[in-house]
Amino acid sequence: MTGAQAERSWFGQPPGLTILFLTNMWEQFSYFGMRALLVYYMTRQLMLGQGQASFVYGAYTACAYFTPIVGGVVADRWLGRRRAVTIGASVMAAGHFMMAFEPLFYLALATIALGNGLFLPSLPSQINDLYAPGDPRRGWAYNVYYVGINIGGFLAPLICGTLGEIYGWHYGFGAAGIGMFAGLAIYLLGQKHLPSEQVAPIVVQDGMTVSAGNNRQLWLVLAAVGLCVTIFRGAYEQVGNTVALWAGNGVDRSVGDVAIPMTWFQSLNPLLVMLLTPPLLALWRRQAAAGRDGAPARRMAQGALLVGLAYVLLALVAWQAGERQAAWLWLALFFLIFTVGELFILPSGLGLFARLAPPRLGATTVAAWYLTIFAGSLSAGLVGTLWSHMAHGSYFVLLAALACLAAILLRLLDPAIRRIDRNWTDK
Repeated sequence: MTGAQAERSWFGQPPGLTILFLTNMWEQFSYFGMRALLVYYMTRQLMLGQGQASFVYGAYTACAYFTPIVGGVVADRWLGRRRAVTIGASVMAAGHFMMAFEPLFYLALATIALGNGLFLPSLPSQINDLYAPGDPRRGWAYNVYYVGINIGGFLAPLICGTLGEIYGWHYGFGAAGIGMFAGLAIYLLGQKHLPSEQVAPIVVQDGMTVSAGNNRQLWLVLAAVGLCVTIFRGAYEQVGNTVALWAGNGVDRSVGDVAIPMTWFQSLNPLLVMLLTPPLLALWRRQAAAGRDGAPARRMAQGALLVGLAYVLLALVAWQAGERQAAWLWLALFFLIFTVGELFILPSGLGLFARLAPPRLGATTVAAWYLTIFAGSLSAGLVGTLWSHMAHGSYFVLLAALACLAAILLRLLDPAIRRIDRNWTDK
């Protein structure tokens, strides 16, 4: 199947994107469902201290994004991407069900991280192969794919979080495992719409064979982008960590006589992704048609700045509230600004890494993107340990500073990324 195929489906994209979209949606449902409960489960059920729980949270998310480095190589060289997705999804489902048993807690986290290593780079690396070279739809495919991430992320706290808070943590973890099995079933049933596992041809430029070994400039640019995203993630990942703790204790969640469950606020971000993506895509299409700059580095820098602005808002709210609880509407406004920034930076970064992947190294290059998430998640865990040692307003200023630093560095990288992007996107 190629990008020239006339059949269309989701948002005018090839039908294979729908299969990848839905598979990813259910995998993200399982991941975010477990993540929505994780900090609360550790502090309220396992009785871990805040600092230890934050570090375990950061270490787990870091490992979940480190294993794809090995998994991407295994998929490209031995298993193939389809088989890697199938094995990875099965292992992750087993890990989610293991979370229902307290003695298996750390083993369950390790099992999920290992399965994720095979699954995560092998799924989105198939997107490029759905399109012919130069197909303009490829540029928007990653934003559509990103919506799938956030539909799963939206449903997860509402279903898994509610089950965990009301009926018991283990019911929430069990629902996450069921979601993982649903994603695996969709992927297996939709195989005919996915790209074949054919070996891609070697590309020759200026008389030289294009391979991982002689593209030093490409890898240096990707490494520089990865460093920027690592810094950004130190602030971004606090949404499921210290921001969640602040929502539980520092925010008045009452609406009349009813209190909004803590985990529901984590659904605001993915809900806003779903609502904001279509108008943003329409805006970017109009800008591209008018010849206005849509360079990925500039867009990513703008997104990091918006996330920094969102944390500045939280700092002001925390200072204003003092010892009192802040109104929950401020938290909702934070998520609105935060989400717009996220849509500018994260899908653009994933798309950049996938588009620039050398032939036969698709899963490995996408895994390099997830390595930035690994490093960023680990740094976020360390940054999270400062929550108990700083005033909340000052802590949110620190997060804003991290996001703004990433924005400055990305803007400085813009010329180099433009050169690489021009040379590689038409390969």
